[in-house]
Amino acid sequence: MLGQMMHRPLCTTTILSHARTAFPAARIISRGQDKSVSHFDFGQLSGRVAQLANWLVAQAIGVGDRVATLAWNDHRHLELYYAIAGIGAVCHTVNPRLPVDNIAYIIEHAEDRLLFVDPGFLPLLPDILAKVKNPPEIVLLSELAGSAAARQAIAAHDLGTYETLIQDQPEAFDWPEFDENTACGICYTSGTTGNPKGVLYSHRSTVLHAMQVAISFSSILREGQRVLSLVPLFHVNAWGLPYTCALVGASPVFAGPHLDGESLFELMQAEQVNSVWGVPTVLTSLLQEIDKRGCLPAGFDNILVGGSAVSASFIEAYEKLGISVNHAWGMTEMNPIGTQGSIAPEMQQLPRAELTRLKLRQGRKIFGIEMKLVDQAGQEIAQDGRQSGELLVRSNTTAAQYFKNPQATAEAFDAEGWFRTGDIANIDATGNLLITDRAKDLIKSGGEWISSLELENIILSHAAIADCAVVAAAHEKWDERPLIVAVPKRNPADYSAADKDALFAELLDLLRQNLPKWQLPDGLVLLDQLPLTATGKISKIKLREQFHTYFSKAE
Repeated sequence: MLGQMMHRPLCTTTILSHARTAFPAARIISRGQDKSVSHFDFGQLSGRVAQLANWLVAQAIGVGDRVATLAWNDHRHLELYYAIAGIGAVCHTVNPRLPVDNIAYIIEHAEDRLLFVDPGFLPLLPDILAKVKNPPEIVLLSELAGSAAARQAIAAHDLGTYETLIQDQPEAFDWPEFDENTACGICYTSGTTGNPKGVLYSHRSTVLHAMQVAISFSSILREGQRVLSLVPLFHVNAWGLPYTCALVGASPVFAGPHLDGESLFELMQAEQVNSVWGVPTVLTSLLQEIDKRGCLPAGFDNILVGGSAVSASFIEAYEKLGISVNHAWGMTEMNPIGTQGSIAPEMQQLPRAELTRLKLRQGRKIFGIEMKLVDQAGQEIAQDGRQSGELLVRSNTTAAQYFKNPQATAEAFDAEGWFRTGDIANIDATGNLLITDRAKDLIKSGGEWISSLELENIILSHAAIADCAVVAAAHEKWDERPLIVAVPKRNPADYSAADKDALFAELLDLLRQNLPKWQLPDGLVLLDQLPLTATGKISKIKLREQFHTYFSKAE
């Protein structure tokens, strides 16, 4: 027997409509290229979204059409999120940090009709458009001094400037109703191996994700809070913040292109930011600025960190300042958040070292996420906190296939439809997840597996190390051996050979306290910085390529 309840489609426009009436005090705070800051309430934002929607419809953009963005975090980018999806089209956020060939590939693969571009990215466009068979028309999101020459290079595709195009459009729009499974957004993976893969999000999955995050992060994401999104709007829907802030009445704060520690501190101080969400690399620069000034921005009390693993020293540095740290995990394919790292009330009185150990884990799954671990034969194993296996997930917010890519789809899902994350993990009896490594980052030495992530977490606790990665380098006898590639806190050029040997000996002594001898790295390289991927993670692919023959050369 079926229930006898109304059914209303879960569409993203309902979130904006709700925020407009329910949270009149909330603000969208947006800093531009010139560092000027704009404030809008959700009513004003709704009017601008309607103007944009009217213009899009006048351009014959309809249901299913892909409309791309190449833009920083600001209010116009947020308006694009709601207007494009609201008319039934698909918002395609393009990561400008990807190589030009990758950007051209995904624009062509998505068959984008329009491309909205921040002026700072104009120099990229001639090379991108030359590689796309059917280039999209271009809208410049704002004017920037000195951009005339760059615009001339794309004149054949230039429709004009955002504000000019929407200014005469009505501030009301009759939002259509459509099936909640209609696509609303598409994000592409970073394409570290092969071409990037597209994940096509539905309205239903996006609204459900916003609700799941609102429930799971209720202590830090609630009405009246000001939340600085350092997660780019061009990366996995900024972890859902464009929707969740509106859903709960929090005020989203956007920093534009200015992501250095000094600029972030100034914005947070001026706007009384309470919560900051971002990846470890950017949050580390903020931490350094706080240390330099000797004080916290007013109102700041928590961070949500994800995108890559964090170290114990990172957590302890923030929490000694009174900033609570929540470590989350997810993937593009999961829309994206899958876990959150809040500590259960009955465990909050544990010693600081034990609490830090718990926060190094990726946390408990949020509502709606199912997880299982499988061994190398594909057989499910126990979630007992001891056994590690490949992590598979399924949920209403997880992709069921890749966009126009049947081969990648076939490889990514098991026979029961579970998504293979590519992570090696264990899960304890309370459902607390620990990613022990990416499958591709495990080091196989003498037939045994070594976790690079476990080594890194220990190395980062050393006072002299600012950042590090452990990668596999080829070895004649053992096939692969671990190599430490580290960024010291002082200039690596200041290290003599004896200094480097002494540091390596100290790191090995530290590792011996926790690991067997055969897992200890065989070498140390010091760099002034580590290569990063387009999403701000350490690029182990580049490091493996660079140091693949390190041990053979050493011999």
